[in-house]
Amino acid sequence: MALPSERAPLAEQVEQLLARGGPLTIVTAGDPVLRRPGERFEGQLDPALLARFVDALRITMHAAPGVGLAAPQVGVPLRIAVIEDPAPVPEEVRVARGREPQPFRVLVNPSYEPVGAARAGFFEGCLSVPGYQAVVARHAEVRLTGADEHGRAVDEVFTGWPARIVQHETDHLDGTLYLDRAELRSLTSNQALVERWAQPTPARAARTLGFELP
Repeated sequence: MALPSERAPLAEQVEQLLARGGPLTIVTAGDPVLRRPGERFEGQLDPALLARFVDALRITMHAAPGVGLAAPQVGVPLRIAVIEDPAPVPEEVRVARGREPQPFRVLVNPSYEPVGAARAGFFEGCLSVPGYQAVVARHAEVRLTGADEHGRAVDEVFTGWPARIVQHETDHLDGTLYLDRAELRSLTSNQALVERWAQPTPARAARTLGFELP
């Protein structure tokens, strides 16, 4: 459990962020907070402040828009993230990527481990690295453990695109950006992605740009 002196600075920081109103500002690559492991959440925010912070993360994620957002992405070095994916994609894309709708949920002190050896590579972007995407090979199935915002234990297996989301967001809490895991030959602007590589899988991009897929 964090001592009161340790709780105060983070609580004050969050209060100041929330006082500005509206969506929070998302910090971008180059900000040191994105490269430091977040602190385990151990009561640094009281329940009411935590609930307000979670709501602000949700509003910010929706406004971006994105399917996940980690506390360090708004400058708060705590191991808290939110995810939600309505998955409004064509059936061909849904099947190819294993993208199924995910309800809003809060991940507190999450960690993941692979289930099996299967990996999948797809284009992936990040709200903290705007304007670009790259192919990242990730575990096709993971077991996520941690807690929710009420302190209830989370122990769940995710597959397909949901597994990708929880890996991406949990990586943020470890100071890891998706570019650290990406196939850099695949790096592409969002415009080029729409114009050239909008297929359900990155197989054509891999052949043309010269990189390997799992």
